[in-house]
Amino acid sequence: MVEQLIINDDNFYIPDANRLVTEDDTPVDNFASEKQQRLLVSSLYSSLQNQIFLAAANVGIYYIYKQSPIVPDVFLSLNVQVPENWWEKQNRCYMLWEFGKTPEVAIEIVSNKESDELGSKMRIYEQMRISYYVVYDPTRQLGEQQLRIYELRGARYFETLETWLEQVGLGLTLWQGEFESRQDIWLRWCYQDGSVLPTGDERAEVAQQRAEQQKQRAEMAEQRAQIAEQHAQLLAERLRAMGIDPDGL
Repeated sequence: MVEQLIINDDNFYIPDANRLVTEDDTPVDNFASEKQQRLLVSSLYSSLQNQIFLAAANVGIYYIYKQSPIVPDVFLSLNVQVPENWWEKQNRCYMLWEFGKTPEVAIEIVSNKESDELGSKMRIYEQMRISYYVVYDPTRQLGEQQLRIYELRGARYFETLETWLEQVGLGLTLWQGEFESRQDIWLRWCYQDGSVLPTGDERAEVAQQRAEQQKQRAEMAEQRAQIAEQHAQLLAERLRAMGIDPDGL
């Protein structure tokens, strides 16, 4: 069978997306990984509302035509966004020839020893020239390190202890707390000062706390005004008892 190619106005060959399997509907994740992925993606969209980017979990990246895509647990690509008609075949997943660039960050969450995150997957991301490759190993399947960050330098990845991703303008941190009613240690995006990017629920909770604080301050101000008025009335009564007209003072 002859592979069908499309030629655009610039005479570049574009693979026919209709021949690619963009999704196979195979459930592969566990509860913990799925929730961790959602935290990483949702906090970006709730906190970086004025920036253009694309973040997704379990969406395939086609990097070479006629080869199967690689499916990161989470990826982040700056200065691109999903086209308006995302149901069209060529817009359903991340095809490098459509977006024109590789993502800046790929994150893998380790749940077993079978996925080869430090072997074949790393080599693929290295070949794709993704700037940062992050391996989060919460149950220490691959060793004692829970978090490994690799930075592309030239043509190869080098492990770094730096958790601030300079080319992205974001950092990563391990954060202990509650997300969606679950207490655990979570991998989270953070600003340079170490504060985490809040989720939508966290932003709403902070806004509610501020509103309650403002309400309490207003109630306290009203109470102080009432007390001051009571003191003024008491003073006026004492002055009248002394034969002094307080209104004439």
